[in-house]
Amino acid sequence: MNKMKILVVEDDISVKNLIVTTLQAHGYQYLSAKDGQEAILEASSHNPDVILLDLGLPDMDGVEIIKKVRSWSNMPIIVVSARSEDSDKIEALDAGADDYLTKPFSVEELLARLRATQRRLSILQNASLSEASSFTNGDLHIDYAAGCAYLKDEELHLTPIEYKLLCLLSRNMGKVLTHKYITQAIWGTCWESDVASLRVFMATLRRKIEPKGSSTRYIQTHIGVGYRMLKVDEES
Repeated sequence: MNKMKILVVEDDISVKNLIVTTLQAHGYQYLSAKDGQEAILEASSHNPDVILLDLGLPDMDGVEIIKKVRSWSNMPIIVVSARSEDSDKIEALDAGADDYLTKPFSVEELLARLRATQRRLSILQNASLSEASSFTNGDLHIDYAAGCAYLKDEELHLTPIEYKLLCLLSRNMGKVLTHKYITQAIWGTCWESDVASLRVFMATLRRKIEPKGSSTRYIQTHIGVGYRMLKVDEES
């Protein structure tokens, strides 16, 4: 598998050196930027596969960078920030970030997030998800054209909301979707009651695709933030 080209946007020299050294040791190509203006220039000029983005930059907030990049590109953005409040994570994810890693972080976790992003990029490159007629992840199969979902070749009896949730998560596999993003996509609004309903529907959906006794986990909860569909590895 070809290694990705990664743009590291970080003004803290020690953190940048840690990230860059890690990337070099594992064969990744990299570019670096120390502030927002340089980051936007590097992203638009070199089209990296992934951006590792600190939010606290000297010239602009990282969320503004996310919004600017999202105006012209869907390249994955992984936030690496010392801001650990749920509100900060939600703001960045709602602006268009794909993932959020809190400082201090382990090298192993950073590499795992990059591998997950690389798998997602590979899936996106091998199929046009917006036009895909089907989706398969482990024993889970969705026939978008027919409007049906199956687990181990047995049709799942899903409510319309459960099916919409499953399709939304599958089309964004590997990406954290916030409560706001999901409720607006499903109901068109984001009231507190919608978030409460989302939790109920997500619980019933999980019981159907992750039945009692099953070791397979398709949906990961990010407490206070949202949900993510996990890629089921063949060996796990």
